[in-house]
Amino acid sequence: MAAAVGSGEPELVAQNGVGVPDALQRLWTPHRMAYIRGENKPEHDEEDGCPFCGLVDLDDADALIIARGELVYAVLNLYPYNPGHLMVVPYRHVADYTELTAPETVELGEFTQRAMRVARRVAAPHGFNIGMNQGVVAGAGIAAHLHQHLVPRWGGDANFMPVVGHTKVLPQLLGETRALLAAAWAQP
Repeated sequence: MAAAVGSGEPELVAQNGVGVPDALQRLWTPHRMAYIRGENKPEHDEEDGCPFCGLVDLDDADALIIARGELVYAVLNLYPYNPGHLMVVPYRHVADYTELTAPETVELGEFTQRAMRVARRVAAPHGFNIGMNQGVVAGAGIAAHLHQHLVPRWGGDANFMPVVGHTKVLPQLLGETRALLAAAWAQP
């Protein structure tokens, strides 16, 4: 939709076959269809074809990996709810939190703490949602490989777009977000 020159109002653009003009602007997010259709989700629970297992062999920037530890790594979510939405993922292909070893559990916790500090330094969120969806029925998109989400939150970030438009507006490209977080992670 184009703005009417000099009027300060949006210009209504007629389009045949779309119903009554409603003066709403539309934000199209066709890239989300890959997530909605379940593209790139593994068809089975084995390591072969697991996207989290496959990421570790890629370059960090290409894989959106922010930092690597001995037992876990931090990676940006390819379909983020908010800017800076990342996941802490064990290298080992395990599905359930109870399957982690004690050292994996400790490093997962330490990476989560570090991710919070880094996000605060880079983007000053007001809070976080942190959690795991254990099993498909609980909402896990990739249930076969455990991953913990860390979603930075700001007051007012749950605005009308997700509620009315089923769309999330993200002001930064994933590569830019990854570069900022990776640089901040490298600082003590």
